[in-house]
Amino acid sequence: MNEHRTSKTEHRTLNPGSPRAISTARAKYDLEERLLNYAAEIIKFIEQPPNTRAGNHVGTQLLRSGTLPLSNHGEAEAAESHDDFVHKLKVCLKELRESLRWVRLVRCSQPLPEKKTAHLESESDELVRIFVASIRTSKQRALECSRSSDAR
Repeated sequence: MNEHRTSKTEHRTLNPGSPRAISTARAKYDLEERLLNYAAEIIKFIEQPPNTRAGNHVGTQLLRSGTLPLSNHGEAEAAESHDDFVHKLKVCLKELRESLRWVRLVRCSQPLPEKKTAHLESESDELVRIFVASIRTSKQRALECSRSSDAR
């Protein structure tokens, strides 16, 4: 007689309404949501500088670099290979670093309340750190996979 044996290990399931389940669900989409909010804040922010040649130039550059990470992150999620994935994350990182510099320039050159630039500067910096860590982690995992496949 063949008897099907099951593990005696219990697997916990999360109640969909529990705080842990909600935070787990949010964590999955947190970066995309942050990039969406960041892009929206950039759009609102660039409407404030003066309508001058310098204000228009900086606003245009910040609009471009501050909104591209959202779409490039979507491209990274649909990457065709690991190298493509890392490349698209690096494009996001490049644009976020550029945005951080433009926000700093606005802070130094225009008489806006510091509160308006401080939040964008802080969020830009945090997003840069997130992408640096993601790229590093992705490269480490690829290296580990490569080593384990070579060992076989």
